[in-house]
Amino acid sequence: MNSSLVVSNAAPVRSRRWYSHPYNRAELYRIAALCARMLPRSGRHAASALLARLACTMLPVERENVRRNLGRVLSGADPSRLDAAVSAIFRNFALCFSDLLTVNRAPSATLHRYLEATHGEEHFKAASARGRGVIVATAHIGNWELGGRLLAAGWQRPTHVVLAAEEDPSIEAFLRQGGDGVRFVTRDSPTSSLSLLTALKRDEVVAVQGDRATGGRADVRLPFFGAPALFPIGPFVLARASGAPVLPAFCVLGEDARYRVFMEAPIWVERGNEEHGLGQL
Repeated sequence: MNSSLVVSNAAPVRSRRWYSHPYNRAELYRIAALCARMLPRSGRHAASALLARLACTMLPVERENVRRNLGRVLSGADPSRLDAAVSAIFRNFALCFSDLLTVNRAPSATLHRYLEATHGEEHFKAASARGRGVIVATAHIGNWELGGRLLAAGWQRPTHVVLAAEEDPSIEAFLRQGGDGVRFVTRDSPTSSLSLLTALKRDEVVAVQGDRATGGRADVRLPFFGAPALFPIGPFVLARASGAPVLPAFCVLGEDARYRVFMEAPIWVERGNEEHGLGQL
């Protein structure tokens, strides 16, 4: 990576602890999944919406953090609009989480029934044209894990999903079920970069999160809704090293409880332009 890039915008190296709470335990996930399977999907979503309203009341710190962030995103919004947006965030998360425990764990052959539409397939074809693999960059929005499985089933090539390890390894084992052409790769593995480069040379797909900083030298500050925010530069370093493009892709829940996948134009990265590529994403 260009050394000036790291020196100019790099964040101080420090240990970053992401949000955690006492409910993030594997046994609770299993109980929730067992209860969810007893209901049809419409019933699960109704129950999830009710729990979301309850959580919005019982988690004041989280609610205020969400409201503060939305206040920056929806600049100038009046208090009633912000309140409605906060409620919508909690509800959307609850619906996607209920699918995480059920739909996401279903056989890939059944997933198409939950997909409303895929937009931008021409961008994937353009990204694949050079045969150097594709780095799909998404964000913590909607049901990103289901989006990865839906896309992997559609393009029928091995897909390596890179993510940070869960604090509780038993949650990792519960949530991350490989197979159907999907392989999960822990970001902190000492050989992960080499294995990902090898996969891209085989013209395979690497899926990464583009919005969660690592807390180390691989983070850069970029303007985001009027203030600097940290983002990981790693996917773009990988793109420059491999010659693969970065393909932005997002999976969002539609009004009819089915998902829509959006792919944007591929981002090609040359040496020294990693930060510019990240800015495009």
